[in-house]
Amino acid sequence: MTENIIYEQPLNERIRTFLRLEFLFEQASRHLHGADQWDSRSTLNSLLDILSIFGRTDLKTEVLKELDRHTGTLAKLRQNPDVDHQRLQQILDDLDGLNQKLHASDGPIGADLKKNEFLGSILQRTAIPGGTCDFDLPAYHYWLQQSNEIRTRDLADWLSRFESIARSIQLILKLVRQSAVLKPVTAESGFYQLTLDSSLPCQLVRVAVKTNVPHYAEISGGRHRFTVRFLTPEKDTGHARQASDNINFEMGCCVI
Repeated sequence: MTENIIYEQPLNERIRTFLRLEFLFEQASRHLHGADQWDSRSTLNSLLDILSIFGRTDLKTEVLKELDRHTGTLAKLRQNPDVDHQRLQQILDDLDGLNQKLHASDGPIGADLKKNEFLGSILQRTAIPGGTCDFDLPAYHYWLQQSNEIRTRDLADWLSRFESIARSIQLILKLVRQSAVLKPVTAESGFYQLTLDSSLPCQLVRVAVKTNVPHYAEISGGRHRFTVRFLTPEKDTGHARQASDNINFEMGCCVI
């Protein structure tokens, strides 16, 4: 069976931030237990990006609002006899448990890491191309020469500050994605547009395309409508041109 490539486009700033953090948490997790210093560099780079995002907005409050909103929405389903009540209760318990953990955490998440001079010195240099070379940051170079066990221990300790909020974001995005069933549609001459129902605000557009389709999907949109264009990359120039044929794909608009 031919597999799909999933393309996603957030339609509000909150989901956009959550998707970026989901990506960074996953990237950090994948490299955390790597054996060499390049894995440690990748993990630390992800951690610094996470810290930068947390420094721009009160994400703890944003996540708590989303947990409460999903709890309220799902609690209404208790009266529906067609719902799997055991599964529903498990999700509600997970939402409540994460809510309690975030409320129990004191102050802004990761606040102590923002005061960490070692991490701060690396963060300052990341804006410079090649700015984290050995001669630029001797303390960083020294840390990278420590054993894998020491580097992994330090990285896991720093990342642990974000464990509850990372799990919360993961659950929120899972619920959002599962709120829409992907349905078959056609992009005529590589173009598809849909006007959205303002009474049911879409948070996330998901597009599934067969891997054997020689085009990629470019999604753009806002609160009122979105478009999907299928483009063909040209290897030599890097330029992409819009497909001229009709493209069959699957699409879902997540409104929960």
